[in-house]
Amino acid sequence: MNCHNLCFPPESATCYLGEPMCGRYASARKRTELLEEFGVERDRVSEPLEPDYNVAPTKSVYAVLTGRPRGTGEQQDGDGAQADAAQADGARADGAQADGVRAAPAGPAGRDAGEARELRVVRWGLVPFWAKDPKIGSRMINARAETVSVKPSFRRAFAHRRCLLPADGYYEWYRPGADAKAAKQPYYMYRADGGSLALAGLYELWRNREFPDDHPDAWLWTSTIITTSAPDELGRIHDRMPMVIQPELWADWLDPGNTDTGDLLGLMAPAGSGGLVIRPVSTAVNSVRNNGPGLIEPAEPESAGRASSGSPGEPPARSPRLPSGASQGAPGSSPDTLF
Repeated sequence: MNCHNLCFPPESATCYLGEPMCGRYASARKRTELLEEFGVERDRVSEPLEPDYNVAPTKSVYAVLTGRPRGTGEQQDGDGAQADAAQADGARADGAQADGVRAAPAGPAGRDAGEARELRVVRWGLVPFWAKDPKIGSRMINARAETVSVKPSFRRAFAHRRCLLPADGYYEWYRPGADAKAAKQPYYMYRADGGSLALAGLYELWRNREFPDDHPDAWLWTSTIITTSAPDELGRIHDRMPMVIQPELWADWLDPGNTDTGDLLGLMAPAGSGGLVIRPVSTAVNSVRNNGPGLIEPAEPESAGRASSGSPGEPPARSPRLPSGASQGAPGSSPDTLF
């Protein structure tokens, strides 16, 4: 059973954690906090998002990216796709930046005039510019680091449209014991110092031809999270994990003029490389209708199964990595849609 058929739209009651697992994360920081933490120079958020402790695919999320001035042809490329017209809402945002508006200072040496680090709201689930139907985004929530530079769905965005997706932490699920029918236990993973995870992401713009250029719905901004293989200590829960960008590398990652594939791949690091705290949380997070800070609070594992370590509901010290469509090619799953 493909989990993506059960998780969309986000208002659906429950995501049944069957064969592949859904991506979920928490993003509860206020817009004003993100403006400061990420050094945002141009605020493009007209309506701040509410704290979300259960971010699911197709939801609106914050993204940090480098925006170019309109009229530069930023989104013109060899495919003939219009790019900077797709900064469509830029004109509207100029007059709707609410409180906390910031004027972009002169850019650092080497940055094009008018470029600035922006905070925007995008939808999680990347829709390629060539897509005929935006519903494809529900299958594009993750991009594998191993193939992101060559996959048709992601290679153009990887070359020119990289972003940071701020997260407080993320969830993974683990099924203890050998019973394939046993319920999975959710775990929350976060930085020990409480800092943000700057998830390595890509964004795209999709033109909705049903509307004129100046219509609020003419352009759809979407994103995806880049993932990699998880180290053993995290791979026992799930074999994929998000990539992150360290603060000192944000400028290089967000530079749209940086198109060196080797350099870009080298900027990313597995989320676990800096050390993560892992704790079991309530199965209430299984339902996307549930939200609030209680979802990330520690909870006793609810699974009755006994892992090889002998502790009920706890991941074993070492175990075979959980199967996923990303690495095993499971029928009905997409290789680019799993954490």
